[in-house]
Amino acid sequence: MAQTEVLMPKMGESVIEATIIKWTKNEGDSIKVDETILEIATDKVDSEIPAPSDGVLVKKLCKEGEVVPVGKAIAIISTDAATVDAPVSKPTVEQKKAAPVEEKPAHAPITPKQPAEPVKRFSNSSRFYSPLVKSIAKKEGIGLNELESIAGSGKAGRVTKNDIISYLPSRQTNGTTEAIKPITYTETISPVREEAQAKPLAVGANDEIIEMDRMRKLIADHMVMSKRVSPHVTSYVEADVTNLVLWREKVKKEFEKKEGEKLTFTPIFMEATVKALKDYPMVNVSVDGTKIIRHRDIHIGMAVALPSGNLIVPVIKYADRSSLLGLTKQVNALANRARINKLMPDDTQGGTFTITNVGTFGNIMGTPIINQPQAAILATGIIKKKPVVIESPLGDMIGIRHMMFLSLSYDHRVVDGALGGSFLKKVADYLESFNINRITW
Repeated sequence: MAQTEVLMPKMGESVIEATIIKWTKNEGDSIKVDETILEIATDKVDSEIPAPSDGVLVKKLCKEGEVVPVGKAIAIISTDAATVDAPVSKPTVEQKKAAPVEEKPAHAPITPKQPAEPVKRFSNSSRFYSPLVKSIAKKEGIGLNELESIAGSGKAGRVTKNDIISYLPSRQTNGTTEAIKPITYTETISPVREEAQAKPLAVGANDEIIEMDRMRKLIADHMVMSKRVSPHVTSYVEADVTNLVLWREKVKKEFEKKEGEKLTFTPIFMEATVKALKDYPMVNVSVDGTKIIRHRDIHIGMAVALPSGNLIVPVIKYADRSSLLGLTKQVNALANRARINKLMPDDTQGGTFTITNVGTFGNIMGTPIINQPQAAILATGIIKKKPVVIESPLGDMIGIRHMMFLSLSYDHRVVDGALGGSFLKKVADYLESFNINRITW
């Protein structure tokens, strides 16, 4: 019988594993080439895995919820013509007769490797821990409370193998005494979090209980981790963007007709931000313990609200090398793919700075949370007409101008108020000095 193994595909340079969300086909089902057989997830991006050939799904090698490394076989498809054409009922009966012989050796060795006790210990946390990290934690006697106090450097704040190994020398050397590690704020708040979880919330008769979906749990964990890791400071500035608004209004129809793309404000904001990051490169940084990593390239993440109400941040790679047209094409393409759930895992990785447009929802300003491991995030508010004082050589006057607020949240460990405030003002300066007679994009 000719058989084909379905392997967990490589979905990006930084992706080494994925979680099986749902099998869309059952054992014994006939499958056409490129037909979806299961759905997988990596961090915040969901993907569908198609069948590599026509055939019959004869064996699922992994279960829903299982974390599978890239390259591992996850299913077996029979491509034998007789098997494909045969009724499903016949092979199903034969499989049932052979099941006691085949299933026991296949599953027997798995049982001792996955005892129930570790699963109970870690299932109470919404934070993801890989099987390797769980194994090291169990071997070293690290409980869930202690594990959650470790700052993760992986994707979405995950604790990696290196994180937990680096943590070991500074933790307790015996059952009661700590070696050199003082009590930190993360440890002092752990009992509070435990107590809060232990007390059930009173639910009224008319209240609706909604279980968080997987993405919402990841977002919640990432936001809490960011506030715990980075001391947030937010600065604000108001900008007169009248020239920018009038220029866009003047050229947007020509732009769309000539380039086939809608010109929104986002790529214009992004262009000004890139210029300011070049002027203040120490905002385009990340923190690794006591080391500051200054990124030479500028990769801008843009927060996109999904129809589900969740949020995702695709990344414009090498934004410093793109023209306004190039930024527009990338912004539109990534936003569209995000809204129809067609992003690839690499589309959300590698950002060095993030922009979120709260003005889309009519908000005048916001206090965004830093997208770790970045050091800053810019929020752009709604553009509104306002009466303002206009200074001129002939004297001051009152005029109607297009005004907007910009707010910058930054990690005070590495970005001080002078740097954060100066950078934010520079972004505003670039927007205010926009050339209304600009003819290139």
